[in-house]
Amino acid sequence: MASDSDAAVVLLGAALYLCAALSSLRITASCSAPAPSRCSRGWAPHWLPPCGVSRDGLRHLAERRAAARALAAMTLMRFCYGALTVMVLMLCRYAWADGPGDGSEGLTLLGIAVGISGAGFFTAAVLTPWGAGRFGPYGWTVMCAGTAAVLEPALALPFAPAPMMIAAFVLGLTTQGVKIATDTVVQSSVDDAFRGRIFSIYDVLFNVAFVGAAATAAMMLPADGRSAALVVAVALLYAAVAAAMFRWSRIEGAL
Repeated sequence: MASDSDAAVVLLGAALYLCAALSSLRITASCSAPAPSRCSRGWAPHWLPPCGVSRDGLRHLAERRAAARALAAMTLMRFCYGALTVMVLMLCRYAWADGPGDGSEGLTLLGIAVGISGAGFFTAAVLTPWGAGRFGPYGWTVMCAGTAAVLEPALALPFAPAPMMIAAFVLGLTTQGVKIATDTVVQSSVDDAFRGRIFSIYDVLFNVAFVGAAATAAMMLPADGRSAALVVAVALLYAAVAAAMFRWSRIEGAL
């Protein structure tokens, strides 16, 4: 019953995020474009019908393939991170605690995992400017996704606390590293007049990917959180991101 209630909470959170994402479709162009640009010659009308902002942004994004590909990679990486976050939550609560009623130990382990993953986020902020400068944003994304594809199954499949904490750091670093690289690509690729609309789409993808993954994992995972199928599926997604970004970087000469 406890695992069912956990899944219900996650699904409710996902539904609320989805409602928030859908409500953003009614934002008008005048709210998402820089004020000076709205007065420039040839600019679109100040008001767009519902969904107009998103459609306008998507049309512009379709013309900026580098930004679109970076956003796709970020979305998949975020999906993987969300799924594994729920798995770690389940492991901390049901598999690693001394007993079914010992919630305090599980909560402590979860707090440690979150803190270690946060340290990975901080490390990504330090390393990514060097990595993206040395290999390019696409190349850095390839390295982050490839590292996650190799280390995630190696560290997660034992379903033991120590290697899983190392995985939390690695995945925090790689996920945030790809996000920072995506920020760079989007900022440099899209026109200033469309940046607000593109980042609105960015935010929707970022949040929906995470909660969608959490909802998916909550329905897939067994009560104790041990799922080799989920770990392998996530590793394959990481590998697919690395392969696709490597191919695109070769096509565009970004490496």
